[in-house]
Amino acid sequence: MKHLLSMQDLTSKEIEAILDLSEELKQKLRKGEPHQLLHGKTLGMIFEKPSLRTRVTFEIGMTQLGGHAVYLAPADIQLGKRESVSDVARNLSRWVDAVMARLFKHDIIVEFARYSSVPVINGLTDLHHPCQTLGDLLTIREHKGKLKGLKLAWVGDGNNVCNSLLLGCTLVGMSVSAACPRGYEPPADIVAQAKKNAAKTGAKVEISNDSKKAVAGADVIYTDVWTSMGQEKEKEQRLMDFQGYQVNVELLKHAKKDVIFMHCLPAHRGEEVTDAVIDGPHSVVLDQAENRLHAQKGILVLLMSVEKSLRKPGSKGRR
Repeated sequence: MKHLLSMQDLTSKEIEAILDLSEELKQKLRKGEPHQLLHGKTLGMIFEKPSLRTRVTFEIGMTQLGGHAVYLAPADIQLGKRESVSDVARNLSRWVDAVMARLFKHDIIVEFARYSSVPVINGLTDLHHPCQTLGDLLTIREHKGKLKGLKLAWVGDGNNVCNSLLLGCTLVGMSVSAACPRGYEPPADIVAQAKKNAAKTGAKVEISNDSKKAVAGADVIYTDVWTSMGQEKEKEQRLMDFQGYQVNVELLKHAKKDVIFMHCLPAHRGEEVTDAVIDGPHSVVLDQAENRLHAQKGILVLLMSVEKSLRKPGSKGRR
């Protein structure tokens, strides 16, 4: 695991290792036990999109691990405009030990990783959000005691979070049933890969336009905003197209009684979810937000450890 650009970059065993380490680091933090496993290491953080959870959790995570994070705002780099993606990647590789990038286009982070000699972590692109999914899997495992055999129901836009959940859940044996309006389903190639994963792990993948059918018997119900960053011009059309896909108390009645509700945040209350659900007894959204910190610490430690082990004995490493 040199880079983490998509959940498909991981095996089920690697996901398990990340979750186990994340849980261990979470317990150490709560007990006040030092765990500076990345002492002296530096993470470069590239942001094209604004962020609350991603920036705070990565920056604090590096501090807790004994390292340092450098925030690079959109105006600092301007990938592909002020300077080529390849030049930025090769320059940063000389200074930092890993890079986390939160970008609009997934193709850009793929190109960046191609030229980077240090691990690259996808903090979000238009196609994938693996860090979110790893935090989600940690949260589900905490609340349900397992992952394999559970059913997650996605209601809403077949977006980057949906894509990563389809891949990540099926890799660990969780079934996914996604209900999306017509024309807003997840990409066919993502669904095909998820079904391949599911065939190996015993999970199931269902894509439909029926939210009640999707949540039937679900252990987890998950939704996200109907209009993401960069889609503001589509808002009015999306508000019409997504009518009937709101997660409310009535929809929860079709799931299991102990269903948990998840949302990656920020939420547009009154649109994709009601206050009664997101603030209600089934909601674990704040646990999710907290677990972004712990899951990303696990990612950082394992990625940087792998990066170090890839250097040949006696090698001076990067120049």
